[in-house]
Amino acid sequence: MNRRIFILELCIVLFISFGLLSSCETEAKKSTVKSISNPDGIAKIKFDTTYYDFGTLSQGEKVVYTFKFKNTGNADLIIQDAYSTCGCTIPNYSKEPIAPGDEGKIEVLFDSSGKRGIQYKTVTLKLNTKQKEKSLNIKANVLVK
Repeated sequence: MNRRIFILELCIVLFISFGLLSSCETEAKKSTVKSISNPDGIAKIKFDTTYYDFGTLSQGEKVVYTFKFKNTGNADLIIQDAYSTCGCTIPNYSKEPIAPGDEGKIEVLFDSSGKRGIQYKTVTLKLNTKQKEKSLNIKANVLVK
């Protein structure tokens, strides 16, 4: 009889131990999955402004505005591309990753040669953020003299 009680107690102890070990293993797997699915965090971009008005320009005038931003995320921010659909608007940006907390800039050159009247131009950025694209907008009123 004592032997049966001992075996029963041993089975209970083993059963409880196995349950605790498997739950610890499950928690370890969960934390591993989290770190693998998001190892570097998320980059976020925050601009001072995404719109600039150059005001009135004389036709042929070239002007530049610098858009400033900060990486407010917890991973390196990468500008993969920056482009405009018009050859008169040219973005210039750093190809290097911007670390979390660091600031960067994108210079946008607008060449008013051959333009007249109110001009709205957009520079599109391709980013490694949740929002894959971001637009920067400029405006100018070009006068012909």
